[in-house]
Amino acid sequence: MSANYCTIPTAAIKQPKPFVVRHTDEQLRDFKTAIESTKLGPTTYENLQQDRKYGVTSQWLREAVEAWKEFDWRKVEGEVNRFPNFTAEVEDNGVSYTIHFMALFSDRDDAIPILALHGWPGSFLEFLPIFSRLSAKYSPQELPYHIIVPSLPGYAYSSAPPLDRDFRLENAANILDSLMVQLGFGNGYVVQGGDVGSKIARVLGGTFPRAKAIHLNFSIMPDPGNIDESVYDDLEREGLKRAEWFTKFGSAYALLHATKPATIGLALSASPVSLLAWIGEKFLDWTDDDLPLDTVLESVSLYWLTQCFSTSLWPYRQLFTPGNIGAHENPVWHINKPLGMSWFPKEIAPVPEAWTATTGDLILFKKHNKGGHFAAMEHPDVLLADLEEFLNMVKPSI
Repeated sequence: MSANYCTIPTAAIKQPKPFVVRHTDEQLRDFKTAIESTKLGPTTYENLQQDRKYGVTSQWLREAVEAWKEFDWRKVEGEVNRFPNFTAEVEDNGVSYTIHFMALFSDRDDAIPILALHGWPGSFLEFLPIFSRLSAKYSPQELPYHIIVPSLPGYAYSSAPPLDRDFRLENAANILDSLMVQLGFGNGYVVQGGDVGSKIARVLGGTFPRAKAIHLNFSIMPDPGNIDESVYDDLEREGLKRAEWFTKFGSAYALLHATKPATIGLALSASPVSLLAWIGEKFLDWTDDDLPLDTVLESVSLYWLTQCFSTSLWPYRQLFTPGNIGAHENPVWHINKPLGMSWFPKEIAPVPEAWTATTGDLILFKKHNKGGHFAAMEHPDVLLADLEEFLNMVKPSI
């Protein structure tokens, strides 16, 4: 890619620093050595089950590790560096954070700023397919959006949370709002988010005036209790079964992240293969069709090379500790502004439209027959089309 899409808006308060993703040869050698020196655990009844009801199979992990030994991280760096990357210094409550972000800046004065937020176990890599499509569809002179994809605090190349205090969704939202102001978008922007990103998006929409409209592809919440079930269609009824499955058989990881993050963080930071099993399971269970193995390896490699697994767990304590209120059902973050939703059937908790409508001014709800938790990776064309439809609806108010 040329130097295009790099022009920072003239209204920017601070200039971000260009950033190149590049790990040293020594880091990559150490990474490969760690993979090659790991001994896999024994074969058991549980890890022989091909339906993966008890987790990843020994066969999948063994084959994934063999592929990982030959995996070319430099290709990933090349793909990322096709697009502009930057870092910015942002302060929150007296603490300075370095925030990494990937961006496509438009040359148009009327371009809509979009803050696009990933989740766990994702990263900014989730949005590479959408960046490829936008750059193929629009020149910098034509691009109708500025799209900013940060690494959330604690993820990839952004600063970790501080060591002397708790870190919450509100902190992340304040940091990301400040980032958008620095970049010249103080008059308003749109937020798109999935997973953890959807929850930060909700905080932004509920409490930050500059976040003018919110588009989500994740809205996990309990039954609001006031919905006539006759309004549910067949897809939504199947979605509720999926949500019930997740609650009973798929959510133990979240409770562990919430209640014992120190233990799981230390354990999985000691072995890349252990990390692959833990994260790989989610990429398999939370999608409609299995993602290509290289896509899984890219994401786990990023987590390992940046050593961000343990620093990425902070949202779970606030969101999944028993007795706490989640983000999407929290009335404090009711979105009294345009809200859009993309619904995918193999999301971990695809709740009905009527539920989401209780949480904000829902103006668009797009329901799809295929797709899961990682919509930006699984079906980028679909998610992008939904987002563009939403943007056309809200443009007059931005």
